[in-house]
Amino acid sequence: MAKIHDDAAAEKAAHHAELRTLNRPTIRAGASTPWGTAQVSRRYADGIVLHSTAGHGGFHLDESANPAVHALFRNEGGFYEEDCEWAKVAHTFPKLFTAYEWRLADRTLRDYFPDAYDRVMGVTLDGSQSHTRARQEFERRHRKDWVVIAALNSGHQPDFVECIATLGGIRGETGERQFLVPGSDYMSGRHGFVIDPLKHQPYDGPSSFVTWAARR
Repeated sequence: MAKIHDDAAAEKAAHHAELRTLNRPTIRAGASTPWGTAQVSRRYADGIVLHSTAGHGGFHLDESANPAVHALFRNEGGFYEEDCEWAKVAHTFPKLFTAYEWRLADRTLRDYFPDAYDRVMGVTLDGSQSHTRARQEFERRHRKDWVVIAALNSGHQPDFVECIATLGGIRGETGERQFLVPGSDYMSGRHGFVIDPLKHQPYDGPSSFVTWAARR
């Protein structure tokens, strides 16, 4: 654990040291963006500005900078929101970002834009390299299994969890089923809890789900 802590501290220190070498001056705010009027704007380079608004923000690349973004990552209009799409900017202009930011950007692209990433980088990502790929693999593996889409602690069966499941965990599917799962068994996991038909029996008793009880 100490090594993990030391590595994180070293990475943080390196990140802040690199930040001090980058020129990101604050410029006049007030620009119009898809997220509202910019309250704070920082110039990363000519034609590359990060805008922050009251509720959100992101990068704007002007007509001279935006063509540098790979066509599979490029947004027409040059706006890239701050949650995920900022990574497209960091990928295109790595010298404007710290090594830590670039690694985070690479992970973000793999997680949220795996199809484009595969084509741009000439690779084939699997579930260990991308959250989206992991989700797709889970869905393929369990498309014929009952996967929980809603769960709560049962008020009628102590120490059990009431679960509503559909085949493949597809929401909006007809043919929902309700199951009773021991609380010691239930752990939702990243992509959902899969019903084990040998251990988790269908449940048709009094329900703590208001909508389910109303249907009954």
